[in-house]
Amino acid sequence: MDIIDSRIDGGKAFDWGRTSADYAKFRDIYPRIFYGKIIDQGLCVNGQRALDIGTGTGVIPRNMYRYGAEWTGTDISANQIEQAKLLAKQSDMNIEFYTTSAEDISYPDNSFDVITACQCFWYFDHKKVIPNLARMLKPDGKLLILYMAWLPFEDNIAGESEKLVLKYNPDWSGAGEMRKPIWIPDEANEYFTLIKHEEYDLKVHFTKESWHGRMKACRGVGASLSEEELHKWECEHKALLDEIAPDEFDILHYAAYAILEKK
Repeated sequence: MDIIDSRIDGGKAFDWGRTSADYAKFRDIYPRIFYGKIIDQGLCVNGQRALDIGTGTGVIPRNMYRYGAEWTGTDISANQIEQAKLLAKQSDMNIEFYTTSAEDISYPDNSFDVITACQCFWYFDHKKVIPNLARMLKPDGKLLILYMAWLPFEDNIAGESEKLVLKYNPDWSGAGEMRKPIWIPDEANEYFTLIKHEEYDLKVHFTKESWHGRMKACRGVGASLSEEELHKWECEHKALLDEIAPDEFDILHYAAYAILEKK
């Protein structure tokens, strides 16, 4: 389904379902340290029930399944959830996945110890979502917001790839990332207390193929360009990588998390 939000990409429509196959193949890229930071905080571990909203292809629940939490994942895109179910089944993981918007999630009060939101929190209607998340969390439950982005002004390959996205999608608002704490909307203050945040650098390893796939599976490319635009972008991006990138390379990213505790 098309999503149109004036806050995002100048209101240009995007649909994650259009890029679900590439998303499943190329966006499961968070390194071990990313998950280790979560475990170090005692979150999403054995004995806890966790809900991942905006789960996409289930990257967070699937990678954290080994740590023992009981997981549920939700996403607005049916295609994303289809991929999540398929990937979980292939790995013999018992994870519940449901297609629903964050605004329409409805579980009983005090259902979850932890609710996670990775790469998605800014999409939501926070006036609706935040009170509902607080309601579904147990007393002292935690809302964990996660993010990771490449640094285009410090990494040449990332920067040149980003310029090509902007050539085809000039209003793409995912460009120009710099290190910063997770943004917390004002609506959260009534229901949550920010108890910890951290921002840190990390390098993510790619091949030309996997970086091309990662870029294609971003909102500004595969989720929003027309078939003709996407074909042209792909040809140009592959030629660009042949010119500037070795066969394998690391891309400099920063990652961030914020832990909010239910009041």
